Amino acid sequence: QELKEKMDELLPLIPVLEQYKTDAKLITQFKEEIRNLSTVLTGIQEEIGAYDYDELHQRVLSLETRLRDCMKKLTCGKLMKITGPITVKISGTRFGAWMTDPLASEKNNRVWYMDSYTNNKIVREYKSIADFVSGAESRTYNLPFKWAGTNHVVYNGSLYFNKYQSNIIIKYSFDTGRVLAQRSLEYAGFHNVYPYTWGGFSDIDLMADEIGLWAVYATNQNAGNIVISQLNQDTLEVLKSWSTGYPKRSAGESFMICGTLYVTNSHLTGAKVYYSYSTKTSTYEYTDIPFHNQYFHISMLDYNARDRALYAWNNGHQVLFNVTLFHVIKTEDDT
Repeated sequence: QELKEKMDELLPLIPVLEQYKTDAKLITQFKEEIRNLSTVLTGIQEEIGAYDYDELHQRVLSLETRLRDCMKKLTCGKLMKITGPITVKISGTRFGAWMTDPLASEKNNRVWYMDSYTNNKIVREYKSIADFVSGAESRTYNLPFKWAGTNHVVYNGSLYFNKYQSNIIIKYSFDTGRVLAQRSLEYAGFHNVYPYTWGGFSDIDLMADEIGLWAVYATNQNAGNIVISQLNQDTLEVLKSWSTGYPKRSAGESFMICGTLYVTNSHLTGAKVYYSYSTKTSTYEYTDIPFHNQYFHISMLDYNARDRALYAWNNGHQVLFNVTLFHVIKTEDDT
């Protein structure tokens, strides 16, 4: 009886021993993993130790140069796929615009931020995407005029925007803080006459691609359908125009890539790139390129040729989409 009582006292220790056996096994496993990791780290350290800093730096620069040379062999391409988005930041109102300069140098990664589609003249500048994300603002600009819509573009150091309640385009220099040029876009509808589907005075859309500066809008003369005009970046003079048959009011957004205008059929969930118009051939086609409208309302969608990405303002979220282009590769024999 006494022995049985002793055994009863020991019974609760059995789960403890089982747990101890499990923990001991886990510790042994951890020790083995640490030994393996130490071996890997030692190998990496020995490999890095074979080069000094300057040599490693030169190897990186050489690789970067080779990659850029490879990119230069890619000519303008046709849009095949849109992936993403990557959410960069959540800020501002439901509507707005954010952008970088496609013609800026490799070391210049400034970001500009313009909240709301009207009743605002303040442009905020950040030195980099990282500063933009953290909110470390570097400068603010108080424009001489309010803007209309969200379809502005920064190109070669200047901001191009539509002056509020007009069809006038303004070119504003960030360096001098002055208006360098302004011009009326003849016959262009404005102030919600021919906006995108979401409204917001988005009648005139300014954009840039590998070829240059563009304005996308609609006129009574073209029955409210989209007109594409290539602009002189200095004088804002219209160099050439193309009249399409796509109703501006039925377009969710649009953007230019390599001289081709791509139009989405909505600004809401389920939007896709539905139509394209090539200024090179003056022909159009209907397309079916879906993309993920993650936050359900897009009020700005613009292509950046340097980044080869689409910048978007998606219901108070600043996001990036990657684009896949079908390229023709130039060879040494090409002229």
